Amino acid sequence: MAAALTILLTSARVAPGLLSWRAWAALRAASRVLVSAEHPQAAALAEAGVAVELVAAPAYSVEPGEYARLARCRAGAVRAGPSGPVVWLAPASADAAPELLGALAGAGLAGPEVQVLCGSSDLPGAHLLDVVGVMDTLRTSCPWDRRQTHASLAPNLLAEPYEALEALENGDDRALREELGDVLLQVVFHARIAAERAREDGGYHIDDIADTLVAKLVRRHPHVFAGLAVSSAEDVTRNWDEIKKAERAAAGTAADAPPSAVDGVVFGQPALSLAAQLLRRAARAGFPDGGQAAPDGIGEELLRLVARAAEAGLDPETELRAVARALAARVRDWELKHA
Repeated sequence: MAAALTILLTSARVAPGLLSWRAWAALRAASRVLVSAEHPQAAALAEAGVAVELVAAPAYSVEPGEYARLARCRAGAVRAGPSGPVVWLAPASADAAPELLGALAGAGLAGPEVQVLCGSSDLPGAHLLDVVGVMDTLRTSCPWDRRQTHASLAPNLLAEPYEALEALENGDDRALREELGDVLLQVVFHARIAAERAREDGGYHIDDIADTLVAKLVRRHPHVFAGLAVSSAEDVTRNWDEIKKAERAAAGTAADAPPSAVDGVVFGQPALSLAAQLLRRAARAGFPDGGQAAPDGIGEELLRLVARAAEAGLDPETELRAVARALAARVRDWELKHA
């Protein structure tokens, strides 16, 4: 026996009209279909010939405590209306189904009288569409966001990853998740600014960034996507270096600057990380004794320490950061004792 009221949950991140067979069957069999005018599926249902009744309710973002109240209202409409099942396109996304079921049970509405049906669900990564949408709104509606440029946001490209690194070092997963969101914001923000330029003026969109990344990942992983046989992680690293070398050659270099093992090294990174990367590149190229240069001050001594770390399989940046954090803890302890 069909439920008197079917609460149909859908995803605003899925194209309107793309519903499951069960969802369309419930809509076709319903004597009444209740939906708010703002609901993403409203226009698609009307186009498909489904007669809908507009109800006053927000399209999305209903708090869990509101589910039971709204469901009671719709259940009342079922009892007062003609016989036959009623479908209500609820102001909630498909991932809210557990909360909705719990609220209905608490209100005594769960069971044969009321059922919850997920008509469409998000694919992994679909919530990134929300980030893009919110960024679009901020760029057009917030005075501060409208004023930003690539240059004004540049400091955040360095600061935000370091805040994420600090959360990682602290073992704070919740903070790390939030800080990674701030890192993602930098990508989305810069893409939104770039989208305002014409393509002939160097403009691009967030999808261009995604396409470029996907193409690079596929190209640099032939052992995954092209059937190339590898036997170890070292094989993968060697292939990666050869592919990057071919990419640099294809991009073209100046006549007086032949391809080098250190091409592509970012010199704006922290000095210890820079030295470690240069030593790794030098070793792969066969450069002799990269970390054994003649003594010439503190810089050369630091370079030798970086080489020692590499020989021990350690990252000098991580090692120094750990010692620095321990020093900070000792300073705080000393201050407490001498306060």
